[in-house]
Parts: sequence; C-alpha cells; structure tokens
Amino acid sequence: MQFNEILKKRCSIRAYKNVEITEQVLHEILNAAISAPSAGNLQAYEMYIVTDKNIRQKLAAASWQQNFIVEAPVNIIFCANLQLSAEKYSKRGSELYSIQDATIAAAYLQLAAVEVGLATVWVGAFNEKEVKAIMNFPPHLKPVAIIPVGYPNEEPSPTPRRSFNDIVHESSKGKK
Repeated sequence: MQFNEILKKRCSIRAYKNVEITEQVLHEILNAAISAPSAGNLQAYEMYIVTDKNIRQKLAAASWQQNFIVEAPVNIIFCANLQLSAEKYSKRGSELYSIQDATIAAAYLQLAAVEVGLATVWVGAFNEKEVKAIMNFPPHLKPVAIIPVGYPNEEPSPTPRRSFNDIVHESSKGKK
C-alpha cells in the first residue's frame, strides 16, 4: 500500500471483530512505533500491551465507558517517560518532549496498523489517575493515549476535514 493510500484509509474505528492479532503482526506495528523520531533520539516513552479482558474492562471504565476498548483484542497504552526526558532537557523535556515522543510513536503505530489490515482509534479521554492505578505505573510515567487495535467491524464514512487554507498559513519575517 502506498503511503497516501494509508493516510486516506486510516480512520477511527470503534467496532472490532473477535479475531486475535498474531504476535508477528503485533510486533510489526510496535516496531513501526519504535522507529518514530523523538527528541534527542531518547525515545522518552513506554508502550504497554494489554490483552487481558479484565484489564481492558477496567480501562474502559476509566475511560468513561468507552466499551470498544474491551472489544478490541489488544490495547496499547502509550506513556510519556517524564524522567528520561527531564534528565537531558529539564522541565521542557518532562512537560513537552516526552509527551510529543509518545504521541508521535502512537501515530506511527496507527499508520502501520492500517498497512497490515488492522484498525485503531485514539483514546485520550480517560482518568489518568485511574489508568495509572490499574496498570500500576511508576510516578515518572504519564499515560497519554490508549490505542485499541483490532480488525475492523465497521466502515465509517470519511469524516470532513478543514480546508487546506483554513489550516496552512504562510508567514514571512516581520509579518504579524
């Protein structure tokens, strides 16, 4: 699949088939995430794979009953490693760069999932404290996204996008 096809095909899926993901396919998309660029090449993030249904149910509850989290056979929690980034970049590293690192990696994973026939949705609406408790994360890890992954069981219509000119702006020196 060509890159532009992947971009056009990627959409948020909230219904998944009851089909397991092979370890080989899972590793392929995880390796794509690991290949993402990061500040200072620190890769200041961690990925936690959740396949246990009981934990997925708890995550869904902590995500205000987004029950498709349970339906997806795999959930990947992307966490910013605040400490790792702070060691090199101080406060800006812990407050921004580590979060950027985690989100870029998550986006790479989502695109790789499309290429292998999987679907995902970005879940950012969750109670961070509850997710940390469910997963027993240490204090230096900040969950920034839960990505349910599975084979799609729906084909939503394309969502409208803002126009190019609404988003892209040209700036020149001295222009305000």
